[in-house]
This record gives sequence, C-alpha cells and structure tokens, in this order.
Amino acid sequence: MRRAANILHLGVKELRSLYRDPIMLALVVWAFTFAVYTAATAIPDTLSRATIAIVDEDQSPLSARIAGAFYPPYFLPPVMIGQSEMDERLDGGLSTFALDIPPHFQRDLLARRQPTIQLNVDATTITQAFSGSGYIQAIVRGEVNAFLQRYRAVDRLPVDLALRVRYNPQLTRAWFGSVIEMINQVTLLSVILTGAALIREREHGTLEHLLVMPLTPFEIMMAKIWSMALVVLVACGVSITLVVQGLLGVPFQGSVALFLAGAAVNLFATTSIGIFLGTIARSMPQFGLLVILVIVPLQMLSGGFTPRESMPEFVQLVMLAAPTTHFVTLAQAVLFRGAGLSIVWPQLLAMVAIGAVLFGYALTRLRRTLSAAA
Repeated sequence: MRRAANILHLGVKELRSLYRDPIMLALVVWAFTFAVYTAATAIPDTLSRATIAIVDEDQSPLSARIAGAFYPPYFLPPVMIGQSEMDERLDGGLSTFALDIPPHFQRDLLARRQPTIQLNVDATTITQAFSGSGYIQAIVRGEVNAFLQRYRAVDRLPVDLALRVRYNPQLTRAWFGSVIEMINQVTLLSVILTGAALIREREHGTLEHLLVMPLTPFEIMMAKIWSMALVVLVACGVSITLVVQGLLGVPFQGSVALFLAGAAVNLFATTSIGIFLGTIARSMPQFGLLVILVIVPLQMLSGGFTPRESMPEFVQLVMLAAPTTHFVTLAQAVLFRGAGLSIVWPQLLAMVAIGAVLFGYALTRLRRTLSAAA
C-alpha cells in the first residue's frame, strides 16, 4: 500500500508540473486538435479544384462536350485559350493541365482515323499531376464513347466490373488521415512527455530530492508513466469525440472504448521508450534529437502511411518489435472494420509483451542513472 501511495502522489506531482508548463500544455492541445485536423484536410490525395486550360482547335460539338465535362469539385471551370497561350500558362503556374484538341478531331473520329489529343501537365504539383492525368483520360474517353454511341454501335465488353468500396465508400482522405495522425500523436506525445518529465527533474535539481526520499526507481518510473499516459489518453479521447467524429464527421464502425484500451496498452510501451531516452539524454536539445531518430521509423514504418505488405520483408520482420505496428493494425481494424476483442487480441498481447520488455529495459537503465547520480 505504501508503494501504491508513493506512485499515486508522485504521479499527481507530475500532473501539477505539467499544468505549470504552458509550452507542454500548448503542445498537447495543438497535437490533438489542429495537427489532426490539418493532416486530414490540408493535402488531399484525390484531385481537388485543379486548374485546366483547353485549346479547342476543332470547334465541334464533340470538343464542346469534352470541355463541358470538367467541373468542380475535381476541376475548376476550364479556361479556353489559344495555342500560343498554352506554354505561357504552364510556365506561369496558371494551369496545371492544358488539353489541346486538334483540328478536325470529330470528323477524323467518325471516319475511324484514330486522332489523338495532347495533354500537357505541370508536374511540379506532383500529387494533382499524377491523379489528374488519369481523371482527364477517363473523362475524355467517357465523353468520346458516349458521343460515338449516337452515330454507330460501340463494342461493349462481355464482362461488367461491379466495384464495391468497403468502410470508406467515397474514398475520403479525411477519414483515414485523421485517425493515422491521431495515432502518430499518441506515440509522439507519450515519448516526449515522459522523457521531458525525467529531464525536467534533472534540470530543476529535484532529482536529488527524490534520491534522498524512501522511493525506488520502480515507483519513480511508474509515477511518470501513469500520469503522462493518462494525459495522452484523455487528450486522445477528447480528440476522437470533438475533432475526428465531431468536426470531421468520421464514422466509426467499431468500439471507441476498445480502441482506447488498445491505446492504453500502447502507451505502456511508448512511455517506457520515453523514460529510456530520458536516461540517455542530458538536456532537452539532446532529447529532441533522440526523439527524431526514434519517432520517424516508428511512424513511417508502422503501416500507417504505407501498407506493410509493400515494404521489404526484412523491414516487416524488424517492425514487428515496434508497438506502433500492432497499434496501427488494431486501430484500423477496430475503428474502420468494426473488429472486436476476438479479432484484435493478438495485437493487444503483442503490445503487452513488447511493453513489458521495454519497461524492464528502461527500468534497468533508470536504476543505473539514479545510482550514478547518487
């Protein structure tokens, strides 16, 4: 009971220290509000309000039909220009796409001469350039086929592909981006808060006060872990309710409570990483550099940004030792696919095992650090 009371009182002390640190508080608020919202809406993967100019040298009903097929939200209304203006608009960044419909295009098409349309793309806007080219090809091909059906029979494929998109029917990036960013912030903030709490003890000279008290390294470490994990978990829950579900309107198929339980298990592992890094660094700048070296692989290779199946097998194998890999899998399964405990228990078990190993290693390192300080 005395050990539990020590852990409780030390944890409350950590919460009070965080409350008196406006910079850390602002970081927590920003990470789970503005950062999540910005990641979900700032840079869409799909085409959005792309600028297109059209050189209509044919002046036919078909060319007018093609020009009228480009409209919001994928494209801004097309600007009709002359041949001499095309390069100038692309060079000046006024148009991302420039479509050149050649003379006699409709006549040659009806005569089965297979005319070509030139599409010029400003590839400096790489995201829209890549996806927009496919959109334009599909639009032009669809308008041409619809036009030809009025004049002659068009061969149809004997098989019709019926597409069904599960869990995100409109392929809305905000649904995916907001959840992945929230997962990343859970990992980032848990490492930063726990490591900074340990370094703050050293910089403020309160670590020596703890050493002369009847406290063990286990109690000191557990106090920092539960207090900082609680802050991150509460912020995550508020972010899910107010930002992800409220502001962004992301529908969840599964249990939010199960997701938060998985987040708590993941926090047990990531806060241990923060304690370990805090024992290595001697100052906050050093700690910041170490966090970058650890956080970037955890976030980039955990399966959030890129499917793990597309990574080299060696990377897939190594990242199984990272708690974030299993947390991303659990979060996507629960929130998007409605998975229950009977499906995600392997991920929970893996995070518990990884967390126990990281906790034991961090505790050993903390004992050595406190012994050296004493």
